[in-house]
Amino acid sequence: MIIYDDGDTATRQAWTALGGAPGLTGRVGYRGAGALGAARLPVRELARATVGVCSLAAAELAAVRAGRAVADLPGLVVDEGAVSTAFTSERHLRVDGRAPVSFAPLSGFWRTADGWLRTHANYPHHRAALERALGAGAGDGTGGLTPERLRAELAGRKAVEVQEAVYAAGGLAVAVAEGFGAPQPLVEVRETGGRGRELGAGRLPASGVRVLDLTRVIAGPVATRTLGLLGADVLRIDPPGLPEADDAHADTGFGKRSARLDLADRADRETFGELLAGADVLVTGYRPGALDRYGLSAGELAARRPGLVVAQVCAWGWHGPWAGRRGFDSLVQAGYGIAAAEAGPDGAPGVLPAQALDHGTGYLLAAGVLRALAEGGGRLLRFSLAGTASWLVREVPRQPAAAGGSAGADGSAGAGAGPAAVYGREAYEPGPWLRETPSAYGTLRYAAPPLAVGPDDWSAGPSRWGTDPARWLPAHGRE
Repeated sequence: MIIYDDGDTATRQAWTALGGAPGLTGRVGYRGAGALGAARLPVRELARATVGVCSLAAAELAAVRAGRAVADLPGLVVDEGAVSTAFTSERHLRVDGRAPVSFAPLSGFWRTADGWLRTHANYPHHRAALERALGAGAGDGTGGLTPERLRAELAGRKAVEVQEAVYAAGGLAVAVAEGFGAPQPLVEVRETGGRGRELGAGRLPASGVRVLDLTRVIAGPVATRTLGLLGADVLRIDPPGLPEADDAHADTGFGKRSARLDLADRADRETFGELLAGADVLVTGYRPGALDRYGLSAGELAARRPGLVVAQVCAWGWHGPWAGRRGFDSLVQAGYGIAAAEAGPDGAPGVLPAQALDHGTGYLLAAGVLRALAEGGGRLLRFSLAGTASWLVREVPRQPAAAGGSAGADGSAGAGAGPAAVYGREAYEPGPWLRETPSAYGTLRYAAPPLAVGPDDWSAGPSRWGTDPARWLPAHGRE
C-alpha cells in the first residue's frame, strides 16, 4: 500500500484544478499494481489520480451533507487493479458471452503521401460522410468504401487535405501531429450565481440529486454512470434520430435511465424544460455552441436556473480554431501529438493503452460536479479531452519504479515531449474487478466501479437505450 504524506502529485494537481481545499489529497492512497499496458506517457498516473480525486470529492460531499468536518475525512485507498479494469471497461465487456467490436474497419491509422491520418467511422453517419468526402459512396456503383480502397485512396493524398475534406462532409479524420498541441486548462470553473437545493443528509453522497445527462460515447457517460453509482437520479436524453450503439450503451448505461426527446419539437422541448426545472445538474457532451439554439447556452442557463450545476465536456477545448470540431479520444490522441509520442520502432503512430482521455475526463467531470454540489451549486464547469491530454503530456509526473512503476532500460522518469522509456509492461489479473448481471441487452460481464467511496457495484444493469419515460423518479425512488 502506498500512502503519500501530502498526496500523490498528479492527484494534488487535479484536486487543485477543481478548487479543492489544500491538504486533503493526503487522504488518498493507492495500492496494487494494475497495468493499463505499455506506454511512454504517464497514463497509469493519470488514471489513478482521476479516480482518486473523484473518490475524494464523493467523500467531501458526503461529509458536507452529514454535517461533518471535511478536515476529518478518513483515509481513502484506491486499488489500481480496479482503476486499470475500469479504464478498459469496453475491452472487458461481454454481452451474452460476445465480445463487442470497438472500432469499425474504416476506423484507424492510414499512411498518406506526407504522413499519417486517423479516421473514425464507427457510426453509420460518420462512415457515410467519409465515403462522400472521398467520392466512394455506397450509391456510386462501386459498392462503397473498403479498407483496401481507403488505403489506396489515401496513399496519394496529403493528410491535412483529407482531414479538411472529411470534416467539411460531416465526418471525422485527423492528421497525426508530430508535436504536442497548444496548452489547454484541465478544467475551467466559473461561479454562475444562486444556490442549489438544500440536499440534507443522504444514504449515498449524491442521494436525491437529479442529473440531466446530454452526453454520448465515453467521457460524459462515464461521469454520469459514476454519479448514478453514488445515488443520483440520472436521466440521459438523446435525439430520436441519433441512436447509440448497443454495445456502447451496455458498457456506460449503468446507473441511469435513458429517454429520447427531439428538442426541435415543441412538445418535446416543453417536456425537456420541465425536466430542467427539476434538475440539480446538467451535463452536456456536445460541441461548443451546438445546444445554444435550444436556449441551453451557459449564459441562458445561469439566468434561467440560478444554482444549477452545469458541467460541459467537448473534444478539442473551449477556445481556439478547433473548439467547434467533433472529436473522439482516438482522434484527440492523433491530433494532439500523443499518437506520435507513442509511435513504434517503425515510426507508425501508436496509442495509449486505454482510451484514457475519455475515462480520465469522465472521472474528473464527476469529481467537479460533486465538488460543486458540496459548495452549494451555481457553477459552470468546462472540461475537454484536449485539456486532459495537455495535463498528461506536460504536468503528470512519472512515479519511479520504487512506487510501483516499471521504468525503461534507461531508468528515466517524468512526462515531456518525446519520452523514450516504455512503462507499464507488468501484467495483472482483472478477474477480481469483473462482475456479471442480467440487463435489457442480455447477461453482461462488465468492469466494477473503481471508486474508494460508495457502493462496489451498481444495483442493476442498464435499460435499453431510449426506452425509459422522460420524467424524474419520485423522491423515494432516488435514495
